[in-house]
Amino acid sequence: MEDGTSKAPGYCTGTEDDQARQWDARADCDVRHILDRIADKWSLLVIALLDRRTMRFSELRRAVDGVSQRMLTVTLRQLERDGLVRRTVYPVVPPRVEYALTPLGISLHEVIKSLVIWTEEHQQEISAARSAYDERVAEEERLLQSLAR
Repeated sequence: MEDGTSKAPGYCTGTEDDQARQWDARADCDVRHILDRIADKWSLLVIALLDRRTMRFSELRRAVDGVSQRMLTVTLRQLERDGLVRRTVYPVVPPRVEYALTPLGISLHEVIKSLVIWTEEHQQEISAARSAYDERVAEEERLLQSLAR
């Protein structure tokens, strides 16, 4: 093993540049696994909804348009495992289960809000870039079709 290489699996720091750790793309990188989890569309929506208040599973399912029961269950379990969501089960019949953000989840929501604000501020620029791209690709396809004739 090279000097400076960690023997711990999942440890992602480089040998000299700590910035490399932030962008390590190796499949076994813990940071990459965490980013994959928290950046998926269902996790972002659940975190945003739970920032407002504690919610029951059925409330979350109604609020997250398009999510299946299974996918919401998987998402909540993963967020709970990562320490971002707290699951509370009340001993009543039928069982009542509520979900809330942990302090760690609340701190992540602050970061997510920044991303949403950026997106809102640049939405028109992104829309214009998409339109320009679509027009350019369509023109290239027309050109290729005319050359193929």
